[in-house]
Amino acid sequence: MKPTRRTVLGGAVALAAASAVTLPASASGRLSNLAHLDFLRASVTPPPAAGHSTFGSGPLGVLWTYADRQPDGSYKRIGGGAYDPVSNTYGQGAFNTDDIARAAVVYLRHWRQFGERTSMVAARDLLRGLTYLQSPNGNVVLWMQPDGTLNPSADPVELPDPSDSGPSYWLARTVWALGEGYAAFRSQDRAFADFLRARLELAIAALERQVLIRYGTWNVVDGRRLPAWLIVNGADATSEAVLGLSAYVRAGGSARARRALSQFAEGIAAMSAGSSRDWPFRALLPWGESISDWHAWGAQMPSALAAASSALGSRKLLTPAIGDTAGFTPLLMTAGGPDNGWLPVPIDRTQIAYGVDARLQGLLAVGLPGLKQVAAFVAAWYFGANRAGEATYDPATGRTYDGVSGDGVINRNSGAESSIHGQLSMLALDANPDVARLAGRPTYDGLQIVEAESAVGGQVVTPPSAWTGESQWSNGAYLSLDAGGSATWTLSASPQARLVLPVVNLVDTPNPARTTWTTGSRVLGAINHVTGPQGISAAPGALQPITLRTSLPAYATNLVVAASGPVQLDSLLLIPTISTLRLGAATLLTSVDTHPRTVSVPGRVAYSYTSSGELHSRGNAARAVVQPGGFTVVLG
Repeated sequence: MKPTRRTVLGGAVALAAASAVTLPASASGRLSNLAHLDFLRASVTPPPAAGHSTFGSGPLGVLWTYADRQPDGSYKRIGGGAYDPVSNTYGQGAFNTDDIARAAVVYLRHWRQFGERTSMVAARDLLRGLTYLQSPNGNVVLWMQPDGTLNPSADPVELPDPSDSGPSYWLARTVWALGEGYAAFRSQDRAFADFLRARLELAIAALERQVLIRYGTWNVVDGRRLPAWLIVNGADATSEAVLGLSAYVRAGGSARARRALSQFAEGIAAMSAGSSRDWPFRALLPWGESISDWHAWGAQMPSALAAASSALGSRKLLTPAIGDTAGFTPLLMTAGGPDNGWLPVPIDRTQIAYGVDARLQGLLAVGLPGLKQVAAFVAAWYFGANRAGEATYDPATGRTYDGVSGDGVINRNSGAESSIHGQLSMLALDANPDVARLAGRPTYDGLQIVEAESAVGGQVVTPPSAWTGESQWSNGAYLSLDAGGSATWTLSASPQARLVLPVVNLVDTPNPARTTWTTGSRVLGAINHVTGPQGISAAPGALQPITLRTSLPAYATNLVVAASGPVQLDSLLLIPTISTLRLGAATLLTSVDTHPRTVSVPGRVAYSYTSSGELHSRGNAARAVVQPGGFTVVLG
């Protein structure tokens, strides 16, 4: 039955009423607080630099890169790279384009959301500083020293070098800021808006010349076709440009901008991969040079596609965004929260605001009411629902800490990137008061990693580097089997059946080895250890989780593999039929099953959503239904 709007909104309100907690707020009563970002801001009058200019006259707005916590609890602003006190310079610089651009977006959104003139002035100053960093070729210098001197070639070296010699993350973020800047200022300051438009068109011309010239061509990556027209081969970088292009097009931008937006969005959408039962579980992959890498930082792909879908009137762009948010994100959250890297195993379990904010923005941008319920679980990271069990954001000061390690240690520095994305999240939550404010230490029953080296049999190999160039060996090692070899794992018991995904190194060979996987007398499946041509991938072969066709039965603890030829095994991913995240009185469940499951969960009301994020049913938590590939939210 298709739910009515009243029914769907009732679910969101119920979440806020049943499971929310009262959180501290800033003096304004809002979650957002720009005080720490204001602290990071500075003004500079740079010496003349050939080809660099900006709008008007006077000092430029800039932003310090890092803020290190001092023993007395205060913060010290510092730049990037080694500092030379004699020359008052850094190996990289004090201020950088990436953070200036994104901070401008914060102040623009704050101004438009709350109408505060101080935010408008700050945004204008930062946009003037940003455009000064742009070179006549449309590209952008990344670093600036404390006195405003440009540093096109940083130490350590960053590519491209010089930083304004080609497309870059910082060019993409410049497009983001200029697009939102034009949309904000066009009705307030036409002269400034026209200047921003001209600079944005200059950046778009650079992207056409350097990136979109490859539109419609494809790279081969371990046998798969991936779009060759992404900025720095990244859907992550491209997604941030798409956010700016979408704002610009909605505000009446040029036909050139609309074409660029359409082409970039098409490339991002092509990065959707997997299924409800196959890695990466409908995620949009961020890197066009690897089929084995998903990272949280910068993964704005779903929010970018949602924005492009709206700006272009293209419903088809929303489909992969829904897959990422309704499919992958609930599984990510039940597997331990917004970890930084599945490479392809969840190895980098650090969690940072840049990744958390990307998950939150995507859920809210796609806009389905059920995804707003999932957004509450993601946002709770800021309020203590993380491995440290402590808040990573302080509304009283506006500080967002620089992350939580995999073993639960908070990095209490508060640099520009964390502060920016913390504020973007808080602005989004202030704009969506129906997203519940959850808090508390989470408990998980989801994806489990079993290292291949824990088996009996085979030979453990430790390569010189865990990083392969496109992926990473879990635990820095793998298990090698020869022809006729076998290995046996003794697993922990589970009351649920579990998907088994051996993570294996697939190779491009005409005579691939084959492994057969069994538990007791039952064959779970077989894997041909073969992949397609290497193409532009940095390493031969591909680490891939491969789903066995038959699940491991409930309470089964024995798993055996037999190899017909030489193979390399990295690890096992075990995923229960129903994965669970519990946070206070609220529970998130997601399914990798092929048919609906009914489970009993503490709480009152269960909201069951399909794999496309649509509300399927609302019922008693004692008989909560979880749809195949879908998710369910249970409230206390």
